[in-house]
Amino acid sequence: MPPIHMLLLVASMLLSSLSAPCSAAATADGGGGDALAAGRALAAGDRLVSRNGKFALGFFQFQPPSPLPAASSISKSTTSTNNNTSVSPGWYLGIWFAKIPVFTVVWVANRERPITDPELRLARLKFSRDGNLAIVLSTNNSASSTETVLWSTTSHTVVVPRTAAANSTNTTTAAAAAVLMDTGNLVLTAAGSSPSNGSSPPLWQSFDYPTDVAIPGAKLGRNKVTGFNRRFISRKSLVDAGLGSYILEVDSNGVLSHRRRKPPIVVYWSWSSGDLANKLVSVLNGLMGSDRRTRGGWLKPIYVNDAQEEYFTYASLDDSKSTFVSIDIFGQIKLNIWSQEKQVWETIYAQPADHCSLSATCGPFTVCNGNSVPFCSCMESFSPKSPRDWEADDATGGCVRDNHLDCRTSAGDGNKTSSSTDVFHAIAPVRLPSYPQIIEGDVTQGECEEACLGDCSCTAYSYNSSRCSVWHGELFSLSQRDGIEIFNENVLYLRLAAGGTQTSSSRQSNKTRVRIVTAASIVGCVLLIFMLLLLIQSRRNRRRRAPSLINGSQGGGAGIVAFRYTDLVHATKNFSDKLGGGGFGSVFNGMLADQTAIAVKRLDGARQGEKQFRAEVSSVGLIQHINLVKLIGFCCEGSKRLLVYERMLNGSLDTHLFQSNATTVLSWRTRYQVALGVARGLSYLHQSCRECIIHCDIKPENILLDASFLPKIADFGMAAIIGRDFSRVLTTFRGTVGYLAPEWLSGVAITPKVDVYSFGMVLLEIISGRRNSLEVNTSCNYHVAYFPVQAISKLHEGDIQSLVDPRLLGDFDLEVAERVCRVAFWCIQDDECDRPTMGQVVQVLEGLLELNMPPMPRLLAAITGRIDAASM
Repeated sequence: MPPIHMLLLVASMLLSSLSAPCSAAATADGGGGDALAAGRALAAGDRLVSRNGKFALGFFQFQPPSPLPAASSISKSTTSTNNNTSVSPGWYLGIWFAKIPVFTVVWVANRERPITDPELRLARLKFSRDGNLAIVLSTNNSASSTETVLWSTTSHTVVVPRTAAANSTNTTTAAAAAVLMDTGNLVLTAAGSSPSNGSSPPLWQSFDYPTDVAIPGAKLGRNKVTGFNRRFISRKSLVDAGLGSYILEVDSNGVLSHRRRKPPIVVYWSWSSGDLANKLVSVLNGLMGSDRRTRGGWLKPIYVNDAQEEYFTYASLDDSKSTFVSIDIFGQIKLNIWSQEKQVWETIYAQPADHCSLSATCGPFTVCNGNSVPFCSCMESFSPKSPRDWEADDATGGCVRDNHLDCRTSAGDGNKTSSSTDVFHAIAPVRLPSYPQIIEGDVTQGECEEACLGDCSCTAYSYNSSRCSVWHGELFSLSQRDGIEIFNENVLYLRLAAGGTQTSSSRQSNKTRVRIVTAASIVGCVLLIFMLLLLIQSRRNRRRRAPSLINGSQGGGAGIVAFRYTDLVHATKNFSDKLGGGGFGSVFNGMLADQTAIAVKRLDGARQGEKQFRAEVSSVGLIQHINLVKLIGFCCEGSKRLLVYERMLNGSLDTHLFQSNATTVLSWRTRYQVALGVARGLSYLHQSCRECIIHCDIKPENILLDASFLPKIADFGMAAIIGRDFSRVLTTFRGTVGYLAPEWLSGVAITPKVDVYSFGMVLLEIISGRRNSLEVNTSCNYHVAYFPVQAISKLHEGDIQSLVDPRLLGDFDLEVAERVCRVAFWCIQDDECDRPTMGQVVQVLEGLLELNMPPMPRLLAAITGRIDAASM
């Protein structure tokens, strides 16, 4: 039985929708109504529109250079395109959403035979002489009249094989009209029949021949009697509707699979439908019920498995809403729903969440990074094989080398090289490509490199813990992520040519270049030392002329400045304006000579001060993020340890949440932005830095607000740094009571989830505007003063209103408040495995993920039990 995410993958397929590519459609309504009768023709510029106005059928082109004119004005000059490589290869006949301003195609007829520009003025959709609906090119001259069929309802077998006993049986003589139904289904009807009232089945319908999209009513599955199969195949690119690389189908054995249909052939998942498919319906219902945009049951999943057919489909019970299913050009399956308010397609579910988790998404010799736009890029010293395809987001062709490798084989040794000037380029951190060859035995990295270099077919190697892996031929599925998933610190060493065209004298040329570079380096070093001496002398002269200036006091500059103690004394007016203090020292207000406002932390205590000093400089001093306080510089003279930060004009978060004399009450919008900003900062620390940084002391006092109330995480004196190869670290107890995760008290090694717990406690304080005060025991009775106990109960009761700070006077978003509450209580679950990552927290706060109702943490349940027992 496959894991639950397999079910969700199919769930998204059956309910999903996809933002259609940037395109333009025929806007002239030369066609009449929703039907095309025998004897009539639909030309470029004409269209059929369903009776409810929701769907339209006509000729269109992806990303055309100009809007398509009416059929009467079509000419060679108006239909010719420019040489823009991102323009569609031709024109298509298809169906799209008529009322949605974002042009969104749901079905294409001539996927593999686009109409060229010269052909467009000759193209017509009509009933051909054999009685089938067809796209024909009509040529009339004085001598003769000819018709060329480009596509027809019988030639449609190029997409889905069809037997003689398939649904459509005798369209040759019986078809009377083509009707675009309100469902978006194009059907051929017999004389006297009406598919809308179910009087007779259609002779042919577009729902039987899906492309890459399924709107409600379309089927994914097969006819057990005839073998007729309805499958979904991705498009080739954003501008090419041809058959792409990915397919979703139920095969003849009743196995539902998601796979690549182009080499390398990879089956991402497959499972026998049967009983498991019945469970899918309940999974779908749960998925829909958890998202506000699908609540109310207006989307209904359906699975049918009887003697005749086995298929999946879904129904929409609300005609005012638009949604559709798609397997996109990268193999990702999405659930999109049209937002009338935002005027965009909203992706409410995507599986897999990361394009890069699919094998060979970007083609050979590419790097896939799910956080980049576009996420496919060529490896070092490689270029796109087809720039035209890459501009249309079709990277399946991959990349090719800019320079040939130096591979000279020895006689009789096959692919074994006698010598090579090739070099290796390191790419890290990455998820390594598929299908490596493991070199057995304990080998050194040098021996691993030599093994690859000595084989002409070897293109890369990796070495980790005495394990040598080499790859031959094309490299697929190399992924490099930064922010959502954490891969091990894998390094791929890519084999490259040492320079341009290699010659027989390349080794001597390399030696000559080495000598030249060495000599240039020596000269450069001498010049650098000379310039440094001049710079030092110049600074000394400036200090003599203006002793009040601080060395390197350009507060906005890059790097960390080493300040002199006397300069910081001057900047802080002898440390006279104290902003606050903590266990390790005091913070003072200051101003640099360039009017940069600073906060100077003076650390007290030789041992603890030194530890905090090193922790902060080694963590926050080496990273930059909009939601992390910026360390401008430091001072380290004798026993004096000072840290210089940018000063936040609005102070710390606690002064705005808890002080009764606060001049202003933080609005709900500001509180939400503070929560989201802190989450993003922590996600960066945990998942995007080269080394994972655990803050260990998240609390309102360590969240500073700038002039625009942008939050910045501060005080990294307790931070712990762990390498990417390790998931947890054993460290001394640290943090603040009230924000400590349970694992601190148990003495086990900690993970970034301790910060998640602290963040959850801070979220509750942001919501309520009050401290999470501990319960008070008076006269053997417990006073219920611990806000999380009240909050979890109110959340389960649906009483969100009573949890929000009353000073807001009801001015808040109830739906967002419930979302924040759910996040908070998932964050403070007792078991760290039940807590989300900060990356997931960011996605939930942004509305990209939904969370179920959290259970009551055992600690809170224990507190509640004590309170109940004491009151009995």
